[in-house]
Amino acid sequence: MVNQRSDDTRQEIIDRTAAPLRRSVADALRQSIVHGRLAPGARLIERELIEMLGVSRTVLREALRQLEAEKLIDVVANKGAVVRNLSRAEAEDLYAIRAVLEGLAARLFCERADEAALKSLAEALSETSEAYAGGDPQTIVEKKNLFYDILFNEAGSETLSTMIDSLQARVWRWRVLGVAHPQRSDRRSAETVEDLKALVDALRSGDADLAEQIARQEVENAANEALRLIAEDEPAASPADGSQA
Repeated sequence: MVNQRSDDTRQEIIDRTAAPLRRSVADALRQSIVHGRLAPGARLIERELIEMLGVSRTVLREALRQLEAEKLIDVVANKGAVVRNLSRAEAEDLYAIRAVLEGLAARLFCERADEAALKSLAEALSETSEAYAGGDPQTIVEKKNLFYDILFNEAGSETLSTMIDSLQARVWRWRVLGVAHPQRSDRRSAETVEDLKALVDALRSGDADLAEQIARQEVENAANEALRLIAEDEPAASPADGSQA
């Protein structure tokens, strides 16, 4: 019995140690995918990742399963893990869902958040505006994520937060595309800041209907830009074989 307790304790210690390691590996790979260091279509070769990250095959595979669940990678038979491509179909689907969830978050924030939360959101807006003025894509994404984190957390709905969390990594990936793409419209940057300022003004005035409308419109504007950028990256169609140009 003593030996059994000892074995159980040892296993518990191992599990506690492995869990943070799995999260760290998943976080590292997630960041590489979101920020484009692992490009769409890139293969994630186990032996290379094991050597690079210094982890076991078990830990790596558990981290890859997490990323597969987040729809950041696909596991293909006879090929292994591959970074998912950004597609028009995913953009249309994801942005439509975002518009509903973020509109609801704005409404609930307006109805439930206190003055301290509104002050934090206004401060995050100021930092986001400064980041856009500075022009560094990584800083812009970090500050914009912070703005939305406050909006979602202070909406006061655990169910809504859980739904948004399940999409967060995919949302960040598209956000990075919109901010860092070489063909990004300068007008879109200004439009984003204007929309977020209008959203905070609506929240400050207590107009939940207007806040929801602005939040949804900002997502629709982001969707239009993402779809335009996807089109920019699509190869031009070539004439069919035997046809004359």
